[in-house]
Amino acid sequence: MDARYPIGKYEPQPYSEEQRDKWLLDIKLLPQAIEYAVQNLDEHQLNTPYRDGGWTVKQLVHHVADSHMNAYIRFKLGLTEDNPTIKPYEEKKWAALPDNDLVPINISITLLHALHQRWYATIKDLTEEDYKRNVVHPEHGRQMSLWFLLGMYAWHSKHHTAHIVSLRERNNW
Repeated sequence: MDARYPIGKYEPQPYSEEQRDKWLLDIKLLPQAIEYAVQNLDEHQLNTPYRDGGWTVKQLVHHVADSHMNAYIRFKLGLTEDNPTIKPYEEKKWAALPDNDLVPINISITLLHALHQRWYATIKDLTEEDYKRNVVHPEHGRQMSLWFLLGMYAWHSKHHTAHIVSLRERNNW
């Protein structure tokens, strides 16, 4: 197994109601999944990288909160503007900021619970047409549909949760 991609890389899927429901459930359940994945980890374990050269568990949890705040805003922009250009961010630099060391992960987990409740409420009843709306990602130089983003963030939720779970399994935690 590749420790960088324990569930594999994101693979876009064609629209279907069944796929939509699965991805929406991933978005809805991410806060509980992350909370469960880090349950009973001590400070040493939280400061352990999930792989050589990778982020620590603590950085992963804070990264998911940072990433999903951006995702929520990207969806809101995509639903309210025509082809808005979204703002990329330097995720590695964000992970190195002082709040990642100073703020306990329960703050980011609480943020994820609130954020995902809002995000899920925003997107749970979107139509197939709504998911065809696009945002422009300047780093990638292309349009991305909200459908593509839904799948990507559903994958992202499971991807980072799997990093933590696989680390726990490897270390018998």
